[in-house]
Amino acid sequence: MSLSNWISGRVFKFVHGNNLVYNTCWEDPRLDRRALELTQNDRVLVITSAGCNALDYAIAGAGHVHAVDMNPRQNALLELKIAGIRHLQYEDFYRMFGEGHHPRAGELYQQTLRGTLSTWAQSYWDRWIKFFDNPKRSFYFRGTSGSFARGINFYIDRVARVRPEINVLMEAQTVQEQMKIYEQIRDRFWSRSLRFTLNRDTTLSMLGVPKAQRQQIENQYPGGIIQFIQDSMEAVFAKLPIRDNYFWRVYITGKYSPTCCPEYLKPENFQQLKARQVDNVSVHTDSVEGFLTKSEVQITRFILLDHMDWLSDHFFPLLESEWQAILKRAAPKARILWRSGGLRTEFINDVNVLVDGKPRRLSELLRYNTDLAAQLHELDRVHTYGSFYIADLAA
Repeated sequence: MSLSNWISGRVFKFVHGNNLVYNTCWEDPRLDRRALELTQNDRVLVITSAGCNALDYAIAGAGHVHAVDMNPRQNALLELKIAGIRHLQYEDFYRMFGEGHHPRAGELYQQTLRGTLSTWAQSYWDRWIKFFDNPKRSFYFRGTSGSFARGINFYIDRVARVRPEINVLMEAQTVQEQMKIYEQIRDRFWSRSLRFTLNRDTTLSMLGVPKAQRQQIENQYPGGIIQFIQDSMEAVFAKLPIRDNYFWRVYITGKYSPTCCPEYLKPENFQQLKARQVDNVSVHTDSVEGFLTKSEVQITRFILLDHMDWLSDHFFPLLESEWQAILKRAAPKARILWRSGGLRTEFINDVNVLVDGKPRRLSELLRYNTDLAAQLHELDRVHTYGSFYIADLAA
């Protein structure tokens, strides 16, 4: 391993091992709903991240959602959301998680929420519930990805000075309006200093992008990581409708709006979750393999986000053992979704697993729905991934 790779790995490990990295999910559940076709018979495993999508799958009708994450801070966030759904009125819940700020956050936590959390989550929020009580710094400007978003907002306001145009763009009603505004500010926004900053491994680590994922993009995308980022942002702001893109709204404004927010923040869905659906979500601090090894549940739907990119470089044996655990706990014809920073996940072809005591290549056991995946990927409101996969297990 080169010195630069070693340093990058240490920075990434520090960021992910000591911080709340994601304060909101960066995978579009609208695509997942169409790909997963969830029913009451489904038992879902999803990597927790910020928990937004675990709640979304419950709203969509999944029988049970197991949210699994090795970072207990991410699970503590989902626990806090679940506690809020169960014990807060909608107005208070929306102020916390929709606006990212509640003047009585500490009081609500101590009097209503704390006693329902796990011991670890209590210890975390005892210290950090203050993330929600600062009117000048939203919860969505907290954590490592939130700190990056705060930095980008400083750049928009003080360096590029394009806030008025950005505000108009965010309220645009047509893609044509968006394109016109984006073309006016593109050159001012994409300065040399911004490109330099986004090209640093430390910056990418704050966004949850490991070195292995960066290398995939550098090797596969013409123009490398910077061109990929620029093209992705042009797709978001100039080619796809922005009016319902709550992913980028929250990081550009620090809050959602009632008409542009995740499904769990909408009044009718909040009430459905409170009445029954939130009981269909459970939280597990573990690796995917660890959870599957300990569990007796047959999983029908797996949502693996992009974490296989993380394992594909220096931790390939862990990737193989994880897939072995997936096969062991997968229900017949289980469906698996994953994303990648790269344009292709060619490493999947090299994963070896045991089936009936015999070694098999994973690529022999997967049946891809490439047409639907490609169609949905073009509509991705986040648009920061290079590729999207829908596969059924044929074994």
